Amino acid sequence: MEERPPKPDRWTVKAILEWTADYFREKGMSSGRLDAEILLAHALELDRLRLYLNLDRPLQPEERQRYRELVRRRAQREPVALITGRKEFWSIPFHVLPGVLIPRPDTETLVEAVNGDARGRTTAEVLEIGTGTGAVAVAVAKEIPDCRVTATDLDIGALGLAARNAVEAGVRESISFIASDLFEAVRPGPHFDVICSNPPYIPTGDIAGLQPEVRLFEPLRALDGGPDGLDVIRRIVQQAGAFLKEGGRLFLEVGDGQAGTVAALFESLGGLHDVRSIPDLAGIHRVVGGKL
Repeated sequence: MEERPPKPDRWTVKAILEWTADYFREKGMSSGRLDAEILLAHALELDRLRLYLNLDRPLQPEERQRYRELVRRRAQREPVALITGRKEFWSIPFHVLPGVLIPRPDTETLVEAVNGDARGRTTAEVLEIGTGTGAVAVAVAKEIPDCRVTATDLDIGALGLAARNAVEAGVRESISFIASDLFEAVRPGPHFDVICSNPPYIPTGDIAGLQPEVRLFEPLRALDGGPDGLDVIRRIVQQAGAFLKEGGRLFLEVGDGQAGTVAALFESLGGLHDVRSIPDLAGIHRVVGGKL
């Protein structure tokens, strides 16, 4: 029988946080305390600051019941973002839904690369391929008010979610959303200063070894990049040049260890130059960029 931490005599905010953090650690989750705080704040309809200002507050039975259900879902490795329906990215809150990739901190490296280039242009035209929740498109539009962003996705549901997030972030007028398989429905011609994407890049054989939160709850189409992880990346690199203005740049998020191979594809397959890779905060070369 599975052992659990002893239950406290009095269910205060402090006690229930400590108990849940221990329980999650027993389940092998490294972020147990943080998960407990986010879920309890959600159950009590408080932010985390107010949670800490009320550590001695006892929970009512109906509050404990509501929280218990959230803990049960997290113990089955459902991502916290799907449980709460929200995820912060670039200090912006985003709605998330099952079937749409949850934004990750690693992808902020892609936003930084796009913003760094777009700031140097008078009125930047940016194309994002595979927008998902709209996190990258919205973050770019928030940071570069004069830019125009076109965001594509094959999933109509994802586009609706992205548009909702754009409205709530106050940038809906700056973003056009298009249902498209990569560049298929994008207006032909060299219209864009920057093209960016966080494409599927995990090799098919690696999917089974991913964390349960990813393997069981994230959409496979947003993860599986084919046998070597580069199927979609090759398609984007090969087609991007026809949509980039002279001097425009392509930025792609890539997996750990892929940057060198993708950089070579930028040059050989995409005809791009000034190719470089950009590390994320963990030192992993997370984004590859090149210039037409």
